[in-house]
Amino acid sequence: MDITRSGSQPSGKGPAEYFTGAVRIDPLFEAPDPARAVGASVTFEPGARTAWHSHPLGQTLIVTAGRGRVQRWGGPIEEIGPGDVIWFSPGEKHWHGATATTAMTHLAIQERLHGKTADWMEKVSDEQYQAGLRAE
Repeated sequence: MDITRSGSQPSGKGPAEYFTGAVRIDPLFEAPDPARAVGASVTFEPGARTAWHSHPLGQTLIVTAGRGRVQRWGGPIEEIGPGDVIWFSPGEKHWHGATATTAMTHLAIQERLHGKTADWMEKVSDEQYQAGLRAE
């Protein structure tokens, strides 16, 4: 058994190469081998978002606070809020982040494959982010 105490791991900034806007990443767990699960709490300030990316073994998001947006490649932008659970299939190109006016926090859970959890791609443009915006 391993207990990681709340606040024992430092928060980090979402790297500018993978995120647009202010993003804070709070690591929660990284299971030791042979397990592959990794989890973090991620907070996006209004307008902040990930770049397009995929996960070799998929990803689960659980929204814990605020309002956000998610989109898979070629699909509509979906609004998400507290209690929503989102599953992205392995290799599914997608992005996620806050709405333009409200911050959003989610738990992100994914698995490592050959040492990596994500394949990062191009940034989500302002035009892509704003597409289909409704009154918030």
